[in-house]
Order: sequence, then C-alpha cells, then structure tokens
Amino acid sequence: MNESNNKKFSYKYATSYSIGQLSDIAAYQTFTFLVFTFYFAVIGIRIELIVIGFIIWALWNSFNDSFIGYLSDRTHTKWGRRKIYIMISLIPLALIMILLFTPPSAFGVTNEIANYIYFLIIIMIFELFFTMYDVNFTALFPELFISVEERTKANNVRQAFAIVGLIMAFVLPGMFITDYSDPVSLPQYQIFGLVLAIIIIIPGILFLKFSPREKPEFQEDYKTTPSFIKSLKTCVKSKSFMWYIPAEVANWFVYGMLPAIVPLYGKFVLGISDTLLLSILLGVAFISAAIFMTVLWKPLVQRIGPRKSWLISMSIWIILLSTLMFISNYIIALIMFFLIGIGLSGSIYIIDIIISDIIDEDEINTGMRREGAYYGVNMFLMHLSTVAVFLVIGPVFIISDWQVYDPYNITPAVIFGLRSLMSLYPIIALLIALIVIYKYPLDGERLKEVKEKREKLHLEKKSKL
Repeated sequence: MNESNNKKFSYKYATSYSIGQLSDIAAYQTFTFLVFTFYFAVIGIRIELIVIGFIIWALWNSFNDSFIGYLSDRTHTKWGRRKIYIMISLIPLALIMILLFTPPSAFGVTNEIANYIYFLIIIMIFELFFTMYDVNFTALFPELFISVEERTKANNVRQAFAIVGLIMAFVLPGMFITDYSDPVSLPQYQIFGLVLAIIIIIPGILFLKFSPREKPEFQEDYKTTPSFIKSLKTCVKSKSFMWYIPAEVANWFVYGMLPAIVPLYGKFVLGISDTLLLSILLGVAFISAAIFMTVLWKPLVQRIGPRKSWLISMSIWIILLSTLMFISNYIIALIMFFLIGIGLSGSIYIIDIIISDIIDEDEINTGMRREGAYYGVNMFLMHLSTVAVFLVIGPVFIISDWQVYDPYNITPAVIFGLRSLMSLYPIIALLIALIVIYKYPLDGERLKEVKEKREKLHLEKKSKL
C-alpha cells in the first residue's frame, strides 16, 4: 500500500481548515504576550503571587487538558467528534479576551488580593475554553490530512495562517496600547481585548461554516476508546511520544519566555519607549518565519524528514538567541529578530508533523485514532512549559530585587536578568531538546513502515463502511 491511494491534495480544503488557526493563535499568543506584563506591571501584583497563580493554573490544566482530549475521542454527534466542542467554546473564548483585561482595578478596586483572585479565576476559565477549542482544532489535522504530501502542504497553509495570528497577537496591541507597563494603559488594554474578541469570532465562524467534515472511516472509533486512565497510560507508554515530550516542553518554554519578557526587555534593555516599535520587533521575527517556512523548512522536511530538520532548526535557533545576551541597539535587534525567525519557523512547522506521526504509530498499535488523548496530554505539557517560564522568571526577578514592578529601580542586576531570560535560559532548554530529539525513534525505515501499515489499516476501515 502506498500514499498514492489518497485523493489529490486541495489547497481550498486546506485553507478552509487552516483559517481556524487564526482564532487559536491570536487567543493564546495574546495571553502569553500580555497577561504577565499586564498583571505584574499594570495591576501591580507581586511576582511571587503570579508564580503561585501559574502553578495552581498548571494543576488545573493537568486534569482539564487531558480530560477534554479524552472526552473528545469518546464523543459522537452529527457534527463529528471535534467540531461540537469548537462550537461551544468559540464565543466564550472571545468574551474572555475582554475579561482578561478587566480586573477589579478597572472599577477602582486597588486591593492586591482582590485583583489576584480575579487573575487566578480568569486564567483558569480562559484555559477551559481555550483547551476546548485548541485540542479539538489541532486533533482534526492528522485525521483530515493523512499522507506525508498532504500533511506537508496542509501544514504550510496552516502555519501561514498561524503567522498571521502571531502578527495580530504581537503587532496589533502596539496600535492600541501606548505603554505595556504603565498603569494608565489599562483602558487601552480593554479596547484591544474587544478588538481581539472580534478577530477571534470571525475566523472561528468561517472555520465552522466551511471546514471539511471529519472522515467517516474514523467515526466509529469512539466506541472502542479506552477509559480515561488507560488512555493516558497508553499515551505515556509510547516510546516515540516519551522522547518527543521533553523537546516539546523545551520548545514551548522558549515560545512562552520570549513574548512574556520582550515588553520589559525592549523597554529597559533596548531602550524602546514606543510600543509599536516593540511590537514590530516581534512582528519581524514572525514575518521572517513565514518566509523561511515556505522556502526552507517545507522542502527540507520533504527531503530529510521532520526529525533531522528539527535538529537543524533548533541548532540555528540556539546560535541566534545567544546574540540577545549582548545587543543594546534597536536596529541590530531588528536584524537579529529577523534571523531568529529562521530557527523559530522550523520548530513551529515541524512540531505538528512529528505528533501526527506519533498518532499514526499509535493507530497501527491500537486500531483507533486517538488524536484527542494525545493532543490533550500535549496541551497539558505545553502549559507545563508556561509554569516553567514563571518558575524561572520568579527567582530571576527576586535575585534582581525586582519582586514588585518599579520602573525607577533598573539596576545592572535587572538588566542582566532580562538578558538571561531572553537568551541564556532558552538556550539551555533548546540544548535539552536537541539531545532528546537525537534519540527520537520515529525516523527513516521505522517511519516508512508506520506509514505503510497506516495506509493498509485505513483501507480496511473504509471497506467496512
């Protein structure tokens, strides 16, 4: 059996699915980019409380993410297993983007505990609805696009929309917010939250209206889905998945660290007072990523496979991130952020291809597709990396004597701390990822064997319809 049995790839088909990526990326990356700076600098919550808040958030995610993925695998409706959850979550997710920036301080309540409790509750509610959307949206990808050719081409379309979503999340705020770390900017955050809610709703509705239907040969898999605990055990027993996990956490650690620290790094290390210029700094990295995703990583993945391509991507990323430890000039920073987009784009492009291969391997071992379970565990690990981000930021700020935001207390220790958070700690994370992906087993002949067995299994499922 070979992949020529699959129907001809359609860019229209891929686009109707990929437009949903705009809502997904815009929501989560705005959360990553602005929530820390907003509650630390604008609202004035101490760093220790923010770290504790994200630890509690992670404990909630350990159940929320995995259970929603499991529940999705066991769902059966006339809309399929996944879309029903996207329908339920879309409007609440958009509304929460407004509420994220409407704490008690917006109504004149300056009590730190009141604002902290609100922060804790709202990030957990955000996570509930974001997970419902994200797990089910991403779980559709390996089911709708089966062959290597389909996945490579569709992922190219999907990541093009992801880059647009990233630009919206990182550049658009600078058009509404004059200073990310100034308390007087609170109403501007709220206006941006309203704009973002509209941005999330429109692509989400288009996705629900025009996206492809789930494939009928997988609609009966819900009947044989194992119990919640057994499903989790099966995921973590996968040798390929266990080698992938540390690399995924390390990459998401970098995805989370850079945007979380850029507002403060740009203001106090690079001396950028204009938030639009600061947003452009991140925008340049993602414009670069969009370019190199097409001209470099797509053909490279097709030629040498995702594992080797990922190793190259992370090596480039490490070299370029090292420069952020030393630069102080905005123009040089623009050049370096553009080049950083090379390594960043490889990682963004390859991660979903890797986990799609892992789900294929699981299907030939179990006879069923369990994207929900894998993406649920994957989502939990992604958020575990967010906790790691704040477990690093917290001690660095405490050592720098910057527990409470003070724009007039910028010592050399603070500057060094901000530099290390943008460079040293991401490099350490990526070095760990390099080591484990070097050992990742789903490559070469083993990967070819999995794909051949998957094709045979899918033909057997179709023959039973």
